[in-house]
Amino acid sequence: MPDPAQAHRFAVRVYYEDTDAAGIVYHAQYLCFMERARTEFMRALGMDHSRLLGEHGCVFTVRRLTLDFVQPARLDDLLEVVSTVRTVRGARIGIDQDVCRDGQIMAAGKLELAIVGEGLRAKRLPADLAAVFRAWSVA
Repeated sequence: MPDPAQAHRFAVRVYYEDTDAAGIVYHAQYLCFMERARTEFMRALGMDHSRLLGEHGCVFTVRRLTLDFVQPARLDDLLEVVSTVRTVRGARIGIDQDVCRDGQIMAAGKLELAIVGEGLRAKRLPADLAAVFRAWSVA
């Protein structure tokens, strides 16, 4: 687990709509939890999606994602998505996101975000934004 000082934390409650017929979190819901956490992480860094597009002409898109399911989360669990910046390079950012319950990892995700501009072409992350991400990097 990364240094808590370098991690963004986002709480999420498991609702009935998040579960499958067996009463455990449906696998695709972890992606929704992670997306919400990433959005709030960006917002906390002063980089909400509309500002990025309006001021910098770029957006983040998921280029690569791996997700390891460690143990099941269940209805009414209070989960925490712990997000850390792994790498910042040119037009890519690596982020780790662990979905935890009581400090135990339920699912572990590794993402690579691409920064794209007009026409969805790769665009180098502006230096001021790269500096913000590097300040949060655990590397």
